[in-house]
Formats: sequence, C-alpha cells, structure tokens
Amino acid sequence: MKYFGTDGIRAVAGEFPLTKDFVQKLGYAAVKYAEKNLPEKLKKTVLVAEDSRASGALLMSYLSAGINAAGFNVVSAGVAPTPAVSFLVKKLGFAFGAVISASHNPAEFNGIKFFDRTGRKMGEEAEEKIETILDGVKKLPAPNGEFEYDETLMLAYQNFLVNTVPENLLKNKKIVLDCANGATSKIAPLVFEALGAKLTLMANTPDGQNINAGVGALHTEGMRALVLKEKADFGFSFDGDGDRVIASDEKGRELDGDHLICANALCFKKHKKLKENKVVMTVMANLGAINFLKESGIGVDLTGVGDKYVADALDRQGLAIGGETSGHIIFHDLSPTGDGILAALQTAKTAVTQNRPLSYFYDLWHKYPSVLTAVKVTKKTPLEKVEGFSALTEKLEADFKGKGRIFVRYSGTEPKLRILVEGEDTKKVNAAAKKLEEHFKARVK
Repeated sequence: MKYFGTDGIRAVAGEFPLTKDFVQKLGYAAVKYAEKNLPEKLKKTVLVAEDSRASGALLMSYLSAGINAAGFNVVSAGVAPTPAVSFLVKKLGFAFGAVISASHNPAEFNGIKFFDRTGRKMGEEAEEKIETILDGVKKLPAPNGEFEYDETLMLAYQNFLVNTVPENLLKNKKIVLDCANGATSKIAPLVFEALGAKLTLMANTPDGQNINAGVGALHTEGMRALVLKEKADFGFSFDGDGDRVIASDEKGRELDGDHLICANALCFKKHKKLKENKVVMTVMANLGAINFLKESGIGVDLTGVGDKYVADALDRQGLAIGGETSGHIIFHDLSPTGDGILAALQTAKTAVTQNRPLSYFYDLWHKYPSVLTAVKVTKKTPLEKVEGFSALTEKLEADFKGKGRIFVRYSGTEPKLRILVEGEDTKKVNAAAKKLEEHFKARVK
C-alpha cells in the first residue's frame, strides 16, 4: 500500500505523510469508509487517543478536523494505551477508533492506526479503501462535528483489566513496572495496585521526549536490574503505546513474547482452556519455542509479522492465545488485540495460580542461538532485485541442514531491512548473518 505499513501509518512527525493536509484528509477518508457499513444504532462519533509524544496533540487536532469535516464527532480519551481504544470502541458503541502513536519507536516518530467498531485493527482491505478515498479528496468541506475530551473513559478500561484476574491476586507480590514513559505510565500502576501488588516504578514520568528512550519493551536492562535490586517476584516492561510487554523473572532474566506464550499456553492446556490445543505465532518466533510447544502437544500456526495477522488467524480458527516474539500477546477470549497490561496480568495469574516462579517457565526450554540484524535503508528495493541476495540466502539456509533458518524482510514500521538467522551452531549463525548483511550493503546504497 502507498501509506499504510504493518501497523498503521508511521513517519517522523511533521514529515510526509504526517503533515496537516494529509492527516486531515486521512481523518475524512476514514469516516467516509466507515460510514458505508455503519449500523444505524451506532452513534456517528469516533474515539481517539494518543501516546505521550510531544507531537501527539497537533496530530490529534489535524485528525479531528478531518473527522469533523466528514460530519462525525470526536471524543478524545487523551493519553491512553492503544488497547484501551480497542476495548472502549466496542464496549461503548463508537463508529470506529483511532490511535496516534508510533508504538516502540523513538519520540521523533509518530503514527496513526485505526480500529473498527468491533475493536479489531482495520485490515489491509479497509486500509486500501481508505487510501483510495484519500487520494480522491481535493478539498475538505467545512467542519460539521464536535470535539470532546472525556478522561473518565479510562475508568471503564481500568475496571475491565482488574476484573480479568482474581481479586487480590497480587497481594504482597513485589513487582517492578517499566512504563516506557509512555501511555501506560498512569493506568498500569493503578491496575496493579488495585490487585494488591507492592510496586517499584520506573520510566513513568513522560515529558513528551523521553518515550522509549533507553527504557520499555525494547530496553529491559534497567527493569531487570531493578528486579534484582528490589528482590521482586517479577517485572514487566511495556512499550510506548502499551500493546507490548516483556517480562523478567526473579533472577533478572528476560522473558519475551515467545516465553509468555509458552507459559500461558501450558497453563491453558492444563485447565482445558487451550482451544484446539493450538496457538498462533509469527514466522519470527524462535525455533526453540516452536519445538517445545510441539513436544508438549501444542500445535503452532505461523503467520506473517504483525499482530493483526495473529488476530486474523485467531479469529478464523477460534483459538485462545497467540502473539509475537516482540511482546504483542493476544488473549482472544478477553481482547481482539495485543494488550501489554492484560498480558502481564495473565502471566502473573499463570505464575501465581500454578504456585511457580517465572524462572520455572523460563527454564522449560532454551532458545536457539539467533542474530537479528537491522540494516538502515533509504529505499526498500525488492530483495529479488538485489543481485545474488536471494541465492545467497537459500545457500546459507541449506547449509544448516534443517537445524536452522534464515528470514529476511523489510520492516513495516521503520526504514530498515531485518535479517534473522537461527540455528544450533552459534558460529554458523553469526557468520551467515554477517555474510548477508555485507552482501546487501555492497549492492544497495
């Protein structure tokens, strides 16, 4: 698509496509798409929210102006986690939802993603139609809608989260929360405290510029060190918009999305709640996790990268749990999208109700050695047009003789080529990743 990527539209704030004219037209086009299939009982109102970036307020004004120009009203939840919009759109009957966020990216980036009236991220078909409508807009009509800010909306989301686990589940449990100076900074502590946890907080004072800066789901070192210092039972690091979580056991070891899926899937299976005895993961999942699940009698369905593809697979097959290595975990019976706070609570529930420390689940399986390299690019040249690259990839993967793999793709949210190499032999893994990176750089500027 021209504008949408893996997770909405994303760019440096103020640069195309995150400019005033484009964002206004985007809001207008989203309404024109949504109203074609809008049931009469639903109010012509759009729910919007943002993360803690300084650029969010201005983009909010642009997007709201476009929505108003199409004749719909806007209700803003202010700074709120992305999954809060998913929950509130469906619960309160909004026409659709929009989140202004660049998730795990640095503060200078921002983005826009949409949720349909069921709380699901809009799929590629919807995004394509919005793009077509947008490209046909020459001039916007005068605004014919209202804007309202309603901070109380978050109370409904907070109550929902608290009620997904037993009362006082976390009583006297010592927990470290890393809020990434993002959208979970206010609500996550409230939720965990309501369940009785003794909290140590970090990165919960956003200033518009410090979101994800050396903290959060991509930088868990500080959180894990604090877990050791405070002798906490476990820790959780969210990303900027709160749809991801990475955990720490009591020994300060990182549990990524693969670990969390394995732990929760085992608990679900034990209590006969793992529908079809199957989970959904992406092609980026570690082979160690995939093999462990299969050896445990749990099937694995692999999708493309992006939690919306995981959600699609869960929907189609009626499954209970799926997610990504990066920490997007979907508990499908509770939410249609990745929710960092929800996933942290469910993981804590698994550990507490099984009377196990998180280290028990960490030690159940071992990751295959892997290297994930990110090469910055100015243009995403089709890989088949990069001289000799595809042939080299095939040769190097064949050299693993079935005990490793190579996965290469362009990021859907950043100007980067990602090279993932996994295998039993660390030296072969590192050598293959280096050869691919050097080959690509030598042939692409």
